[in-house]
Amino acid sequence: MEAFVEQQTAEHLQRRKLWFPNELNGVEDDAELARTRDAARGLPDAARVALALNLLTEEGLPHFHRLIATHLGNESPWSIWNNLWTAEEDRHGCVMRDYVRDARIFDMGALERMQYRYIESGFNPDWEQDPYRLLAYTSLQERATQMAHANTGRTCAQYEPKIQRILAHISGDESRHYAFYRATFAEVLRRDADLALNSLLRVMPALAMPGHTIPDYEHMSEVVRRADIYGARHYQKIVEELLEFWNIGGLTGLGAEGAAAQGKLMKIPSRLARMADYLEARASHRVFSFDFIHERPVTFEA
Repeated sequence: MEAFVEQQTAEHLQRRKLWFPNELNGVEDDAELARTRDAARGLPDAARVALALNLLTEEGLPHFHRLIATHLGNESPWSIWNNLWTAEEDRHGCVMRDYVRDARIFDMGALERMQYRYIESGFNPDWEQDPYRLLAYTSLQERATQMAHANTGRTCAQYEPKIQRILAHISGDESRHYAFYRATFAEVLRRDADLALNSLLRVMPALAMPGHTIPDYEHMSEVVRRADIYGARHYQKIVEELLEFWNIGGLTGLGAEGAAAQGKLMKIPSRLARMADYLEARASHRVFSFDFIHERPVTFEA
């Protein structure tokens, strides 16, 4: 795979649009800073929860770099990609943190305590040193992150266009990262379909988002789902997209285990649809509160 990875990395560099946080979030004078803070006051609290969840997830970068290095090694074209990917991803947390600090949309002390506990708790998925699972996971996760950032940006746009522009740049990066991982897993499928399908089956049915160890993650993700920013319906769309791109249903020449995995994978979208139906059917009036937005109530009706 090394020649293939080198090629994909080169193609990524040709597509890349390198930007830096100060270009998007640089505050030239007090008047601009005041304008940003005034506009940010209008952001709804559900969007603030999404921003917090997205930012904290991006701050988990040390975990993700370690996992890629652990599964793919430190001395190969994979490590060149990992270092490049890490450098690009590092800007995401930086620019979002600069924005939320300048805009004063959070209790930064509360947010920083959450970040510390998240990093301290680690992120150790049980992939059994299987690099195929890593590539399946990153394909799914990069698309999920891209979608979450893009939808958060659209939710914020009518109130504060600056954060929408920031999130659009981040989403563009995630889209290009997604293209890399999607292509590399497609190559794995071409070379080793039976094992690749089994690895995909271990990851795809219930993707554990990288931020799931964030304190109060379940309540934050519920707010984001009910605000239609990211949830089960969105993940179903991602799964359907990748099953089609990888032509999972059309693969032939499989062994018994590969064929069994293929059949199970093709049933996942309908299962996810039923899950989304269930979550929506049992939705009821609920009020959430979070210390990073000063315990203000975030209310949803049935």
